[in-house]
Amino acid sequence: FWYQLLVEGRPEWAGQIALHHGSLDRATREWVELGLKEGTLRAVVATSSLDLGVDFLPVERVLQIGSAKGVARIMQRAGRSGHAPGRTSRLTLVPTHTMELIEAAAARVAAYEGRIEKRESPARPLDVLVQHLVTVALGGGFVADELFEEVRTAWAYRSLTREEFDWALVFCERGGESLTAYPDYHRIRQDEQGVWRVPDRGVAKRHRMSIGTIVSDAAMQVKYLSGGTLGTIEEGFIARLRKGDHFFFAGRLLEFVRVREMAAYVRRATSKKGTVPTWQGSKMALSTELGDAVLEMMQMAAAGRYPHPELEAARPMLETQARLSRIPTPDTVLVESYRSREGQHLYVHPFAGRHVHLGLASLLAWRLARERPNTFSLSVNDYGFELVSAEPFDLAPVQDQSLFATGGELLHDVLASLNSTELARRRFREIARVAGLVFAGYPGQPRSARQLQASSGLFYEVFRKYDQGNLLLSQAEQEVLSQELEISRLRETMERIRARELVLVELRHPSPLSLPLMVERFREKLTTEQLSTRLDRILRDMERDSG
Repeated sequence: FWYQLLVEGRPEWAGQIALHHGSLDRATREWVELGLKEGTLRAVVATSSLDLGVDFLPVERVLQIGSAKGVARIMQRAGRSGHAPGRTSRLTLVPTHTMELIEAAAARVAAYEGRIEKRESPARPLDVLVQHLVTVALGGGFVADELFEEVRTAWAYRSLTREEFDWALVFCERGGESLTAYPDYHRIRQDEQGVWRVPDRGVAKRHRMSIGTIVSDAAMQVKYLSGGTLGTIEEGFIARLRKGDHFFFAGRLLEFVRVREMAAYVRRATSKKGTVPTWQGSKMALSTELGDAVLEMMQMAAAGRYPHPELEAARPMLETQARLSRIPTPDTVLVESYRSREGQHLYVHPFAGRHVHLGLASLLAWRLARERPNTFSLSVNDYGFELVSAEPFDLAPVQDQSLFATGGELLHDVLASLNSTELARRRFREIARVAGLVFAGYPGQPRSARQLQASSGLFYEVFRKYDQGNLLLSQAEQEVLSQELEISRLRETMERIRARELVLVELRHPSPLSLPLMVERFREKLTTEQLSTRLDRILRDMERDSG
């Protein structure tokens, strides 16, 4: 989309502006990378596809569109420019809304102070161990005792027990307790010398073609009807399109024609409007370190100080927030209550990132409805979340902070508030691929995402019914808690809320912090025109009452 706007704004730069995305055809990406190295391109609109192994000396400045949501990510992206010893890396953050101005100042201060996010290593991922056992058996074989000691030297497996290793060994040998009758899952066998090897050529071939631990959404090739490949796109996006729909891809506006054999066939579109595909990389959540740094910026504004140019630029929004409500700080948790024709709204602003807020919103809604049956609508962003109910609900558990209790019942309440079984089933799809249970297909004959999902779902149900001790099931549940729900960060956020002063404000109008949450929920129900009309009415009411 940005590439399209640049070409429209500077048509004379055609051929000097390029687009780089991991989904584009390899030949296109290599042409762009060559242009970067030789300095023949004015600008390249890129995603994180240029993150690793970048050594393009001609790059003088990086323009980061929107917040990178983390201090480490923004430093890494700055490092794409001035990529040589002694040269200066330069990054300009281009905000897409006012809060990102504040994030820019916060990220700069945090980076200079060295407050960078730590990386957590996964704990004993058994799907990777299963794949590794088959790989080593295929590459000359292994002796179990020796490989166990070697695997434990890897940091992620430092606490691996011999029982877990032996379970993985048996799973590779005969498919565990429930797949013994199926020869396809008898992948390794011990020979007379006690060495584990892969005896079947078919198993060996399929394993070689499936090696890898990066599991992305199923992709389809995008091809012109007249011939030629543009790249790949997520199957889930194509599944939502109907014949004749238009979408932007590879810097072109395309018309969707049909799907055949895992390829989406398109032609050039004649109109100027279309949808823009989104990828998982655009859904990063605000990190704890950057969230804390943003709250420190907000504290300066609450004290009437605006020492940074970004804060000064955001001053009108911050002063409006202070006038209609309060500005949150590191020592307070802002909670806003609002009544509308929809019912009662509750806004909580912990600044903990959208993943934590999703779990926290679901948990609070479940706890409130447990006390008195009610139905809630939820909306989340990186700064807070909204609960809406047509029926009024008691705010006392919010004010006395009992709603944020983190006792022994927290894990039970989190699992009860979300469809944890469905989350674990979805996570198991990735585990099944890495562990070699599901085969993605041969070249030219890929299996669709629906087929892979059905296969992994079948394994999930079989293991749950007939092999409850299967450690891959436990891994799926643990990864949902640690990665999708971020249970440790959720608990930490709730403890921080209980340690701070809770400030409850009754709103007459939505505040600058609550309005985006309201819009996020509207967006799912209304067309763009209806949405803009409704926003205009809210803003007119606000201005009239302020006047």
